[in-house]
Amino acid sequence: MIFLSRWSVETRKNFSVIKRLLWCPFGRKDLSNAGPGQFSQTQDYATGRRRRGVSSRRWQQGIHSQNASQKNALVRPPIANIDQAIVATATTQPEFSSNLLDRQLIALEIGKIKPIIYFTKTDLLDDKQLDYFKALAADYAKIPYQVILPDQAFDENSLDHLRQLFSGKENVIMGQTGAGKSTLLNHLAPDLNLATGEISTALNRGKHTTRKVALLRVNDGFIADTPGFSSYDTLEIDYRELANYFPEFKRASVKCRFRGCVHVNEPDCEVKRQVAAGDIMSSRYENYLQLYTDIKNRKPNYKKWGS
Repeated sequence: MIFLSRWSVETRKNFSVIKRLLWCPFGRKDLSNAGPGQFSQTQDYATGRRRRGVSSRRWQQGIHSQNASQKNALVRPPIANIDQAIVATATTQPEFSSNLLDRQLIALEIGKIKPIIYFTKTDLLDDKQLDYFKALAADYAKIPYQVILPDQAFDENSLDHLRQLFSGKENVIMGQTGAGKSTLLNHLAPDLNLATGEISTALNRGKHTTRKVALLRVNDGFIADTPGFSSYDTLEIDYRELANYFPEFKRASVKCRFRGCVHVNEPDCEVKRQVAAGDIMSSRYENYLQLYTDIKNRKPNYKKWGS
């Protein structure tokens, strides 16, 4: 631990928290080149690819193994032992995707991590578009999820609400590239002065400005700033388990006719009945069907022995 001598006293005090939050599958060795706020990892976060020199076997062990000190873990972003996740969700620029939002929520449900949905860029919406997102936010709040939709982008009321929610907790901020994660953090704590990027009009997505996980102290809590992504396809679950990670589906399923109902073709399905009645969001059900089909048709990944 000699390298700690170059760190500030504050960083040394918080090092135990840093070790818990940092998703580091290969132990203390990967921290050797780390500095305050940024850490050396075995993954290129901008691409999601394994770095050169790390065997696939060790990489998979790092992804799937949890030791006794880990209460939860995410693959994307790669981090562990967190209390809740702020899902920064752009209403526009890049275009809003309910599918991408639901995929992130499923990953958090799998990890038993409390999500907080924070809609960004509301200042770019007209009145009709803002009304649409108000209705959408109300629907997600009924699930129930904690949802923050500021009338004006980064107004003090929404920021104070968010500060209160993650105060004293270990948090992660996650979301699509260009969703405004770094901008949100800059408003929460202006002294951070994090780099922000512009949106590509040709690709309708942002550019990577955050390339490593950075652990930041904001108010009385810790928050990890993470690189963004343009897609989210890391759901390694059985297709028959998918409905368990939709809380409203799980509640409704107790009234389904068949115990193993997957809410697709079965008769007397309570989930489908509630979708038809408007009690369950149709967009959530459509995203469920797409994910169900994708996971069911996914080709098995056979690994060579010893690889």
